[in-house]
Amino acid sequence: MIKRIWHGWTTPENADEYEALLKGEIFPGIAAKGIPGYRDIQLLRRPHDVEIEFITIMTFDSWDAVRDFIGDDPTVSYVPDKARAVLSRWDDRSQHYDVKEHLSY
Repeated sequence: MIKRIWHGWTTPENADEYEALLKGEIFPGIAAKGIPGYRDIQLLRRPHDVEIEFITIMTFDSWDAVRDFIGDDPTVSYVPDKARAVLSRWDDRSQHYDVKEHLSY
């Protein structure tokens, strides 16, 4: 299993709009692609002094599934134009981690 982690930042004024865009359009659009091996996406939000940080964590079964989502270079960030319009800055590259253990209690 692979976790794909990405960070984006926005102004406090744009944070709710960005979150709504993710939940209402971008996340459902990713799910609608029907990528075999795509499992889920999580959204984290944290306020800082002058900006709001967002983190997305996507789960894939394999590197092939990641490539099916993003293309030949799996580190390329997925930032649709509507997201770019409300973000202040974002990671150009996503980080990936192999999941070595997943426990539920």
